[in-house]
Order: sequence, then C-alpha cells, then structure tokens
Amino acid sequence: MGNQFEGQVAVITGAGAGLGLSIAKRLASEGARIAMVDLQREVLEKAVAEVGASGRIFPCNVTDEAAVGALMGQIAAEYGRIDILVNSAGVTGRTGIKTHEVEFDNFKFVFDVNVNGCFLTSRAVLPVMLSQGYGRILHIASIAGKDGNAGMLAYSASKAAVIGLTKVQGKEYAENGITVNALAPAVIRTAMVEALPESQVTYMTDKIPMKRCGTLDEIASIVAFIVSPGASFTTGFTFDMTGGRATY
Repeated sequence: MGNQFEGQVAVITGAGAGLGLSIAKRLASEGARIAMVDLQREVLEKAVAEVGASGRIFPCNVTDEAAVGALMGQIAAEYGRIDILVNSAGVTGRTGIKTHEVEFDNFKFVFDVNVNGCFLTSRAVLPVMLSQGYGRILHIASIAGKDGNAGMLAYSASKAAVIGLTKVQGKEYAENGITVNALAPAVIRTAMVEALPESQVTYMTDKIPMKRCGTLDEIASIVAFIVSPGASFTTGFTFDMTGGRATY
C-alpha cells in the first residue's frame, strides 16, 4: 500500500467501530498517525489495539462545542499538525416510520450528531490546516442524502445537510491547499446497519444495481484516495459508493 501518509496526522471521528475503525486501520497502514475520536472510552480502548502503535484514543462528544474545540487544540499541540479529518461519527435515529410519527427530540438528536458534529470538528481543525497551507477533510454522508430513504426522514435530511455543508466548505477553502469532500455510500454492513429492521435494509439493498451491500474494505480504499496528497484537484464533491444506485 505504500506510505503516502507518512508524517501526517489524521483525526477520525466514530473511530471506535464500523466505518471509522476501518478507515483508521487503512490510513495507519499507509503511515498516518491516528487520533481516534469516539464517545465511549471503552469502545476506543478495544479498537485501538486493531490500529496498532500509531493510534491514540481521544474520547469526545462531537456535539459538545467546548469539548470539540479543546480536543482539536490538544491534538494540534501534541502532534504539531492536523492533516486529515474524517467525520465518520453518525447515527440513524429511529427508522421505519413516516414523517407524522417522527419525534422531534429524535430528529434533533440525529441532526446534532450527523450535522453539528461535522460542523464543529471541521470548524475547529480549519485554522490549523490554514496555518499549514494543507488539509484534507472528508464528511461521511449517504445516498440517503441524495435520494431520500422512506422511513428515514431524520437520517436522510441530516445527510443532505452534510452534502450542502461540504459544497460550501469546498468552495471557501479551495485556494488554501485544503480540500473538503463528502462520501455518499449506499448500505454498508456495519453494526449500525445490523441494528436496522431487516425490511429497511432490504428496501435499501434492492435499490442497488449490484444487489449487495458495500464492504468496509471498499469504503476504506476510497477514503484513502480522497484524503491522499494526490487527490488535490477535487473539492466540494460528493463521491459515489453505491454499487450503481447513484448516477449523478
């Protein structure tokens, strides 16, 4: 795989499991030092063993403005730089229900994690990246943010907001050596997906021309490209990972 991230520092939220852990392992294997961020310390303590010596754990609630600011300041001070931010932390909220059944508190919770988490973490790392004249930010969105998944109002709307946030940030920092992109996967078999009703998973998978879920290895591979030094002329873009479902 090479060491294209040698000397770089990558902050990955939601790094305790699923997509985030898979991404952390891949970037570590290519030379990056990994700051693993997740809400639960015990989850991180188990996950860091899979990442190896280049991984360190930083428990944090990404919806807490003060905590996020302090954390990014700590990471920048201890490592001397932050080159990559991958926002993988996310929740689905309650699913399999229509709009009139959605509880406002659950709707707000999903937006808090999925949207505010991306905003707070990226806002906190951007001054560091600006001072370096280099950075790569990747927000994990979803095909649900493009197409909308019935029965997943809060999730779909929040991921649409992540895509909109990405487009703005990509334009704002295009002249500063910083790229900001999103990745919109279709259904990937993770613990979060396993927790969904099987009917919801079937609904999503049936829309994929390849008729299968994506894999964690596939998502880690495309992320490694998007946040690489070589991916320097693409920003504000939402990458497809949908097995043919999205054609735009």
